[in-house]
Amino acid sequence: MNYAIIMFIIGCVIRVEALFMLLPGLVGLIYHEKSGLLFFPLAALFYSIGYLMSRSKPQNTRFYARDGYVVVALSWVVMSAIGAVPFVLSRTIPSPVDAMFEIVSGFTTTGASILKDVEAMPRAFLFWRSFSHWLGGMGILVFVLVILPIAGGHSIHLIRAESTGPQVGKLVPRMQRTAKYLYTMYFVLSVVQFILLLIFKMPVFDALCDVFGTAGTGGFGIRGDSMAGYSPAIQNITTIFMLVFGINFNFFFYLSTFRLRDAFGIEEVRWYFIIYLLACTAIFLNLKLVGGEQSPSLRHITFQVSSIMTSTGYSTVDFDKWPELAKNIMVAVMFTGACAGSTGGGIKVARFVLYFKQAGVKMLSLLHPRSVKVVKMDGQRVDDEVLSTLNNFLFIYCTIFAVSMLILAWDNMDFTTNFTAVAATLNNIGPGLAEVGPAKNFSQYSDISKIVMIFDMLAGRLEIFPMLVLITPTTWRRNG
Repeated sequence: MNYAIIMFIIGCVIRVEALFMLLPGLVGLIYHEKSGLLFFPLAALFYSIGYLMSRSKPQNTRFYARDGYVVVALSWVVMSAIGAVPFVLSRTIPSPVDAMFEIVSGFTTTGASILKDVEAMPRAFLFWRSFSHWLGGMGILVFVLVILPIAGGHSIHLIRAESTGPQVGKLVPRMQRTAKYLYTMYFVLSVVQFILLLIFKMPVFDALCDVFGTAGTGGFGIRGDSMAGYSPAIQNITTIFMLVFGINFNFFFYLSTFRLRDAFGIEEVRWYFIIYLLACTAIFLNLKLVGGEQSPSLRHITFQVSSIMTSTGYSTVDFDKWPELAKNIMVAVMFTGACAGSTGGGIKVARFVLYFKQAGVKMLSLLHPRSVKVVKMDGQRVDDEVLSTLNNFLFIYCTIFAVSMLILAWDNMDFTTNFTAVAATLNNIGPGLAEVGPAKNFSQYSDISKIVMIFDMLAGRLEIFPMLVLITPTTWRRNG
């Protein structure tokens, strides 16, 4: 393992994060919040640490997939630990575990919170927790690759380890150019949403935080009622952009290069919208036929399904009060998630499509043993290695889910609460049901359970394998 390049890359990440800490410091200046000024000395301190770690680039920049997994997982852990420091030192979140939970929830774009009164937090810190969504949405290492050619031709290992979905390739020949394309599209879409929100009279600070949460599909609200207090027009804009940021970014790349056939030929994107429309229709019919404590309009239904399916987690109504079928559909789309290669969470639509196709091919082979059938996606044969990785992912995912459930059970919460708490954190969703529903929070859990959910959030955002590689003892053997 190339320890020198790992330290160098983590140093670069720390320096970039330190520079971004200046932004909430400026917010503190604008709103005359003394506590917000804490970000300035912390930014200087962490930049100095990062500079010492990365002041000279190692001569050997060669590293492989294992090194990529390690550096990505370590970067996210270090980045989260640093991001939690301002909350602890300012006493806005005194508990280190709670502060770590909150900022990991931010960077992983989960949106689960331990805050009981979010509106009591100073704006500088509200900005920092929301901005963490925007940074974590596309990936901090992807951003670092945009500004620094830190790993030469081996950068593909970093992007593959940090990106969401079954597989990641190059959109253009050079990996740094691919990273620039991704962040350019990400930034442009964010700016378009911000302008639209301002046109419909959303306050500037609120619009910024809304964009950060929508683009990163994170969903930290800055009001106690999340998005319920805003106008229908603002809610509709947010609905649309939550869906947009849940789409595979290859789609936008193909559109921007006028490769329309390639864009609309992405099978996963088609299924993404089919699942979304089916979920909205089923919930709408259920609410109309069965009713409940509240019968929200189609606007609220489309908003909530968009929010949960893309793992954003904003809310305009308390869907925990919906009829059982509607709630079960919401839990189902928690697992389905958004597209691979998007900022959304969940298992990903691409994986479910491949699981169903794989099952279909197996059934055909049982009925017609002599026939030769292969799994195809977008007209291309899916390699057996990819299918094997998918199956391994599902097994490990279910194992982590079950173990997390058992540990959370020690807090003596009900099954629905524990099940949806794990689903919400491992899938990077945010709200669950019952005691962790849209109108509640995660503060009632013990520190041990919160640490488990911190791991789940990181594992969910990094597609499990980087976190497992990080904690595997053989990873750190020099000849392992």
